[in-house]
Amino acid sequence: MSQSRVILGVGGGIAAYKSAELARALMQRDAQVQVVMTRSAQEFVRPLTFAALTGRKVITDIFSGGGADETLSSAIEHIGVAQENDLLVVAPATADLLAKFAHGQADDFLSTLYLAFTGPVVLAPAMNTNMWLHAATQANVETLRRRGHRFVEPESGFLACGMVGPGRLAEPERIADVVMDAANPRTDMEGETVLITAGPTQEPLDPVRYISNRSSGKMGYAMAAAAIARGAQVILISGPVNIPAPTGVTLISVRTASEMRDAVFANLEPATIIVKAAAVADFHRAQVPAQKVKKTAARLSLELDPTPDILSELGRKKGDRLLIGFAAETENLKAESRRKLEAKGADMIVGNLVGQESGGFESDENEVVLALRSGEFIELPRAAKRDIAESILDQVLRLRIALHASS
Repeated sequence: MSQSRVILGVGGGIAAYKSAELARALMQRDAQVQVVMTRSAQEFVRPLTFAALTGRKVITDIFSGGGADETLSSAIEHIGVAQENDLLVVAPATADLLAKFAHGQADDFLSTLYLAFTGPVVLAPAMNTNMWLHAATQANVETLRRRGHRFVEPESGFLACGMVGPGRLAEPERIADVVMDAANPRTDMEGETVLITAGPTQEPLDPVRYISNRSSGKMGYAMAAAAIARGAQVILISGPVNIPAPTGVTLISVRTASEMRDAVFANLEPATIIVKAAAVADFHRAQVPAQKVKKTAARLSLELDPTPDILSELGRKKGDRLLIGFAAETENLKAESRRKLEAKGADMIVGNLVGQESGGFESDENEVVLALRSGEFIELPRAAKRDIAESILDQVLRLRIALHASS
């Protein structure tokens, strides 16, 4: 495998000192590292530190000064650096840098380089908790995710500003692992077609009201993004969500459990792996009135019927496909995951606790247990949902190998 050439962009924040550890971690993974520092970053760490670590000149400005030839060379240096390297990682990615990248503002070497760079981009944000959670920052993050950039989510803990919460730069070793994974994309799912369901369903009670749940679709969409990145063809059948579909998937939007069931079986034939990550409503109103139900002082009772059990039907009809189900539970996670595995005919159940302060529905992180037909349980500790998705797919491929070996 050829040596990966990585640009390490360093933003101006107290976490910049960790970027030196990241540079070392990348070099230990046999990467060439070209450091680019913003002017603010130089107030926290001197360029000499990175030059000594990498043995390479550190780029700090668009114009390095000197004669006319040197100035001309410096003015187009960002193009050369963009063309010569395989991946751009920015750590810490400050709120300012995320905003510049999202809106195409190019007023220094790093932001100009970003616009000229066409390879994979990894962003590791670090900032004050309120800045990270601000609607403007989150909108910029979503814009950058839509471009296919990978994020190494900030960790929660005690911050330099004195606050406790999300915003601390992820550990350098974790960032380095994501960088090397992105620089050397895996192709171990080439030839697979993965059918994924994601998000909630909405079951109408009348023309303006419905039953639903708190599922954001983030876990299913992370599964889709991970499978696409590993070379699979992905059919994503999604209930109503507020996140963009990963680039490259075939997206089919549905609203009700019945619509999701029909879409699943209409697209089942090419699938080799089925991932049922959707949080399908368990009940629906069979007879929906044509007019809005008026509010009265009297108690209103509704009769609800069960929705189609898509996972059970797939368990009976899956053939030689691998079937992965999800179980959102509030207690007895392993026991309930095992029960669902056996009752539904699945090959694996991904169980997670919901209703917690963090993780599960709506969160960017998750913590799950995998129940396998062998009787084994595999616990995946709390991590970003994309990282959880990668670990789930690793186990899916192990099941695929075992299935082929036994046939």
